[in-house]
Amino acid sequence: MEFATFGLTLLAVAVAGLALFFGLRGRSGASDGLVQVAEKLADQQAQLAGRLSQIAEGQASSQARMAEQLQIQERAVTKMLDQRLAEVTRRVSEDLAKSSTKSTETMGLLQERLAVIDAAQRNITELSAEVVTLQDILSNKQARGAIGQTQMEDLVRNMLPPGAFEFQVTLSNGKRADCVIKLPNPPGLIAVDSKYPHEAFMQLMAAKDDRERSLAETQFKADVGKHIKDIAEKYIIPGETADSAIMFVPAESVFAELHDRFPMIIEEGFRRRVYVVSPTTLMATLNTIRTILKDAKMREQAHVLQKEIGELVKDVARLDQRVGGLGTHFEQARKDIEQIQISTRKITDRGGKIENMQLDGDPKEPTLRLVSES
Repeated sequence: MEFATFGLTLLAVAVAGLALFFGLRGRSGASDGLVQVAEKLADQQAQLAGRLSQIAEGQASSQARMAEQLQIQERAVTKMLDQRLAEVTRRVSEDLAKSSTKSTETMGLLQERLAVIDAAQRNITELSAEVVTLQDILSNKQARGAIGQTQMEDLVRNMLPPGAFEFQVTLSNGKRADCVIKLPNPPGLIAVDSKYPHEAFMQLMAAKDDRERSLAETQFKADVGKHIKDIAEKYIIPGETADSAIMFVPAESVFAELHDRFPMIIEEGFRRRVYVVSPTTLMATLNTIRTILKDAKMREQAHVLQKEIGELVKDVARLDQRVGGLGTHFEQARKDIEQIQISTRKITDRGGKIENMQLDGDPKEPTLRLVSES
């Protein structure tokens, strides 16, 4: 419609231009030509108006078809968008549900692990308190000695039979040994004393440079050497105890350190006949002592075994005599049985003969006639 309006406006402008042109050239001679031109212009204007109307109708029809197609496309696009939106919404919902489930599981696992961590933290706290308590105990010489004494007593009780040991024994020199193992002479009584050089060992482990390490080693050797000397002087008494004693160290780490870095101290113990043992080596030593005690017990009971064997031989001889007499009785019984069997056979034969006899002749004088066997 806008295009038709523009065409009519253009035609009107052309007609006005022509009228002005002919008016300028003269009004008298040009009136007839103007009429003809105006008629032609009117015809052309009618044709142009028809064409413009057709164009307008075609344009309106095209616009209607285009609008319809646009509406169809819009509905298709809208439907597709709705489907895509629904699909996206579904996927988002599923992803959110999965994420929620996974988040819930993760939170559950996290809570469980946090509970485990809390429990471990409490255990660590309790263990730290116990370690502090243990350090306090080990820093006390009396408490440390009690720990070593208890450990040594448990090992001795578990490895040796009752009566083969005694704790806290006072010797003739007035010194009290932690434990005395009773072995037959020789060697006799063996004293066991518990020693724990804790302070010097901890200083040695905590040394940060060569100077501190040298001072700690000197102190450690001095402490252990003094323990060995005291045990040799207190618990080795000629004629009362064995010519050796045992020094019990209740820590495997200290024992390993002595053998690894201080062999001269171990050699000093051998020279003084004081043998340093740890819980493991004390168990092996007690196992050997138990074997010795068992062998000694068997030797003590050897004469009893010999007497019992002699009595057993006598019993066997008497049993042989009685078996011989029983055999004689059996032989006599066999002979008697044979005689009895002979008598029973004779009786059987006579009974058979009597059974086979028949009576013949006068009834007043009966006679017996043996019927011969056919």
